[in-house]
Amino acid sequence: MTESVDTVVSDRALKSKHRVMWGLGDYPAVASQVIPDLGPALVQACEVGEGDRVLDIAAGAGNAAIPAAARGAEVVAIDLAPELFEAGKRAAALAGVELVWKEADAENLPFVDGEFDVVLSCVGVMFAPHHQRAADELLRVCRVGGRIGVLSWTPTGFIGEMFKVMKPYAPAPPPGVQPAPLWGDENHVRGLFGDLVGDVDARRKILHVDRFGGPEEFRDFFKANYGPTIAVYRNIVDDRDRTEALDRELVELARRYDIGDSSFGMDWEYLLVTGVRGV
Repeated sequence: MTESVDTVVSDRALKSKHRVMWGLGDYPAVASQVIPDLGPALVQACEVGEGDRVLDIAAGAGNAAIPAAARGAEVVAIDLAPELFEAGKRAAALAGVELVWKEADAENLPFVDGEFDVVLSCVGVMFAPHHQRAADELLRVCRVGGRIGVLSWTPTGFIGEMFKVMKPYAPAPPPGVQPAPLWGDENHVRGLFGDLVGDVDARRKILHVDRFGGPEEFRDFFKANYGPTIAVYRNIVDDRDRTEALDRELVELARRYDIGDSSFGMDWEYLLVTGVRGV
């Protein structure tokens, strides 16, 4: 019993840290300026249509939820960090759509079994620390015959490599926490879904990012706006040598991914998985 209580307390502390992390900087700026095409791509792949009941897990500021609502769906957007909702509400108003915003944990969803026709997540549920728990919840709230869609950064793509670069500078994760980019591994996702998802389609795709004028601009933007990067820098704030080393490594990473055209641009790989909820 003591171990169980300790685990619960530890998990709550971890989720609290995650909520703080995603509230750092300006993630809505990342979503709207760097990866705006991902949400609509996921919504299209899930064939969201008018009248569909849609749940967007770890929705952030609504990168996928708002395009789903624009198709006439009834959308609920949930996230562990409700601070992100204000930007989402403004974006939804500009798009002329309405949806429900609700604070919730991807690993403990406050919905009944089979409540939604479509359950999706755009580079969101991948950051839940316990992958099987999150996958089980995602499947539980989708009706039999409903559609599942998850878009995640791959371990070998740019964002996966960025997390590898940052790992030595970050605090060690608690036991049992799995790396987020594993959701970008097809075999891992198939294992999480098991026999409960049929007609699985898994495709590696590329997002071309040309938002930045050069590697240094990319690094500085992520240092200022992307919660995980900000948190890592805060962990080494009193160590100038390590801070400068991370500065260099992030620039070198971005430079390696420059596709070499006349202007600076990078190709970021992601995995898009869709399927149908079975019995």
